[in-house]
Amino acid sequence: MDKTCFHCGLPIPAGADFPVRSGHDEHASCCAGCQAVAQTIFDAGLSEYYAHRRASKAPVDVLPDDVLQQLQLYDDDTLQKSFVSESAGGREAALMLEGIVCAACVWLCERQLLRQPGVLGVDINYSSRRARVRWDPAVTGLGHLLRTIADLGYRAHPYDAKRLEDIDQRERKRALNRLWVAGLSMMQVMMYAVPIYLSDGHDMETRFLWMLHWASFLLTLPVMVFSAQTFYSGAWREWKSRRVGMDTPVVLGIGTSFGASCWALLAHNAQGVYFDSISMFVFLLLGGRYLESLARRRAGEASESLIRLVPAFVHKLPGWPDSTHSEETPLAALGIGDCVVVRPGEIIPIDGTVLEGVSASNEALMSGESRPVDKAPGACVIAGSLNLSSPLLVRTDAVGEATRLAGIVRLLDQALAQKPRLAQLANRFAAVFVAILLLAALASFLLWLPVSPQRALWIMVSVLVVSCPCALSLATPAALTAAAGHLAQRGVLITRGHALETLAQVSDVVFDKTGTLSHGNMVLLDSWTAAPGARLSLLALAQALETGSEHPLARALRAAATPTRPAVQSVLNHPGYGVEGRVDGRLWRLGRREWVEQLSSAAPPPPWRPADSIVALGDTNGIAALFAIGDSLRDDAAGAIAALRAAGLKVHLLSGDGQGAVEALASRLGITDWRAGATPEDKLDYIDALQGAGARVLMLGDGINDAPVLARADVSIAMGSASDAARSSGDMILINDRLSRVVEAWALARKTRRVIRQNLCWAAAYNLVALPLAMLGHVTPWLASLGMTASSLLVVCNALRLIRREP
Repeated sequence: MDKTCFHCGLPIPAGADFPVRSGHDEHASCCAGCQAVAQTIFDAGLSEYYAHRRASKAPVDVLPDDVLQQLQLYDDDTLQKSFVSESAGGREAALMLEGIVCAACVWLCERQLLRQPGVLGVDINYSSRRARVRWDPAVTGLGHLLRTIADLGYRAHPYDAKRLEDIDQRERKRALNRLWVAGLSMMQVMMYAVPIYLSDGHDMETRFLWMLHWASFLLTLPVMVFSAQTFYSGAWREWKSRRVGMDTPVVLGIGTSFGASCWALLAHNAQGVYFDSISMFVFLLLGGRYLESLARRRAGEASESLIRLVPAFVHKLPGWPDSTHSEETPLAALGIGDCVVVRPGEIIPIDGTVLEGVSASNEALMSGESRPVDKAPGACVIAGSLNLSSPLLVRTDAVGEATRLAGIVRLLDQALAQKPRLAQLANRFAAVFVAILLLAALASFLLWLPVSPQRALWIMVSVLVVSCPCALSLATPAALTAAAGHLAQRGVLITRGHALETLAQVSDVVFDKTGTLSHGNMVLLDSWTAAPGARLSLLALAQALETGSEHPLARALRAAATPTRPAVQSVLNHPGYGVEGRVDGRLWRLGRREWVEQLSSAAPPPPWRPADSIVALGDTNGIAALFAIGDSLRDDAAGAIAALRAAGLKVHLLSGDGQGAVEALASRLGITDWRAGATPEDKLDYIDALQGAGARVLMLGDGINDAPVLARADVSIAMGSASDAARSSGDMILINDRLSRVVEAWALARKTRRVIRQNLCWAAAYNLVALPLAMLGHVTPWLASLGMTASSLLVVCNALRLIRREP
């Protein structure tokens, strides 16, 4: 008895292998559509659907022969929970695309989806083949959008890292099979072709000569029928969408060559049989495409590794705190407030709060910060970080698309999908270039036909194949994907596509102060004492006077390490001035310098260093100590400023703080161009003045008041701890607030610009040289295929230099 599909109940065709896994069980399905839907239902924790269906004995809807109708199931709100999030004005789905082989495929999917009513936006990452589609559910449904993609010949599934890896493995296996068939055929056909070439038609009997030609024909058939399928399907997609891409000239070339060779074989014209060139041509093209796909995956590994951090299953405690028994549960089935156990060595799957346990987590892949971060009850943990030492009991605060990791991936996809000016120009030119290429091939054939009819066909094939618009289209996205992924691993997230291109051109860097160069919390910076050696005892006295005060200056004083504090009596607070009290019968004051000086007629000490605030301590004998309190500087701020200046960039400090505080910080960092007391309007005017003088400005900030100036700058970086408004205005985000990463980003941006220019120059120069040579008859078809393959591969490999770590 024939087996039936676990999902739809229809008979399973012979040879179909589409398993659906649920825990330790495996079920058979009839097609990839049923497999994708059923697996998503299980992964979402909705396996009860099948139990209810069997219990009710409800008949399964008989679907049309076209299995794409099953995609309607994706319109179910419950099923969408694991991979769809709410976005501005609609919904957003994370999808993976099957069948993407080049930049033209991405363009085609984007363009066709954007034509659909209700679609708000489409972002497709070429390297990872991950797509984000935003739509208005009141106008259209996800099922319709998935069918739109399927109509083009591609497949779209809810994003799942494990499933994407399975799809990649299947595609690599198919590509290798096609490559092996083409390679074996090429070698065997060449074995037959070499004697024919060496004999020159005179040293071999005619019957043996034609026997070798017919053997070459039979061995070339698998290449045309099986190995070249990927080119046929690509060309068919292009013709259906009424556009031409790189697969069109390839199909025309091999189709024309094979047809002409078959005609020559039947007409007994030995001079027109070139089956060896066809098999070699297909083999070289498939080999180049396979190598290019490997390089493309490597270029996208850095960004793809972020989303693959989160496991598919978690250890849930359903009865906590009454029960500590855990059970393995799909991540998609978790809800807010659920408790999970994260064992040592496991990836933390959700954003949450530690309820029990003390450990440390490694957040290097998330933020670039290699030092472990201590975790204790009450601490927050983020999805994608690694639990290092001991178990943690964590309460779920966010899961799936709501986690910080998912937000980072969304922004990264959005940035990679936005095409900079150079990429847009290259894509436009590539689309026109294919049309010019077809006309040039036809012109070559017509011009050579009266001169040398035997060579005219092969010259036309060489012209069709030798030029490479793919290299032009890949030049920019390959470099940007590699650079953006590498920066994401280093803690710098690109949120807009133009950021790297513009960052490479900046001449001036403008820093905000509080929260950017400094932490935003007050600390004791320095102290002066009238009596040498009395610093610690006077600091302890000041701390004793400030006991119980919550003023920021008081907290800064108390945070400093001191010996035992003396006892203070009769403490009296004077708002706006300071505090006074008696120690061993002596009256002491701590606060404003002018107020403390009123206790004594002694001469005041000379002016001291600038700081955010100067706190004086004194008695009837005069001022005994001065304490400089200010904002704590970030550890790497001085090094980052020095590196930027050494690179030839002009550094500015722009702050709304008082003049003393800004002057003090500028002096410590060696910044000569600074402005204090700046309002948001003043900051905008400052940036406008720099831009008016011809400067390209990079702005770094973190506050709500920095949002306008971040948007006004040529390129902007928001701190990871910044306000939502600042982050949304920034072109890049420092996830870990490490200022040293700004220097790395600037250096990588300049290197990326060089690589893009090298790629574009190479692609243009190659086409300008190769096309005329082919039209003049100096390039054979196999050499043309080798040149086209090498051109695309060189562009991608050059981009891979961006992800090499410098020693």
